[in-house]
Amino acid sequence: MQLPPTSRQQQVLDYLRQAIANSGRAPSLRRAAAELGVSHAAIAQIIKALEEKGHLKREGRYSRRIYLLNRARQTEGSHRWREIPIIGRVTAGLPMYAQNEWNGSTVLDAAVFRGQNLFALRIRGDSMKNAGILDGDLAICEPRQYARNGEIVVALIHSEEATVKRFFLHKDHIELRPENAAYPSMRYEFAEVLVQGKLVGLQRGPEGIK
Repeated sequence: MQLPPTSRQQQVLDYLRQAIANSGRAPSLRRAAAELGVSHAAIAQIIKALEEKGHLKREGRYSRRIYLLNRARQTEGSHRWREIPIIGRVTAGLPMYAQNEWNGSTVLDAAVFRGQNLFALRIRGDSMKNAGILDGDLAICEPRQYARNGEIVVALIHSEEATVKRFFLHKDHIELRPENAAYPSMRYEFAEVLVQGKLVGLQRGPEGIK
């Protein structure tokens, strides 16, 4: 349970919340003191009081890194955003994608998406609709060059065409299976398919919002 802040403590909380919204992280105590027109010692004392009341936490006793907490004493969403690229064209060698392959970016909740070097790919078509993946969605992917049977992956076909399908490894071929009965499963030689990522989440596009 959070104890209510004093008016002065609330002023500092509001300042920290705005600073974090602008940059994704809290300012140093020295900067906060200067911008609020108080001493470093006063800010440190207020931060300690707010920590004891459950409004924020620090990574360690002497850490400069401050996290604001919600009423459930969980990190507020303002700390948790992360930006990842939307890849306009998938090429062999991910995650070493080039800046000129970016087709914008999207923001994710870092508390949900914890993987490294994540990227997003815009879904085209309805071949995966029975898996809840619709035209216009953003497929959030973790770079991967291997797959387990049944996983949904981003695969590069003949080093040219990218597709999002369910992966199955057979004795003599790779099967990329859609999730829509209107489309057939595709069979490829091992050398024809390069797995480039595993689907770890979705951001719903306009088709799913209607």
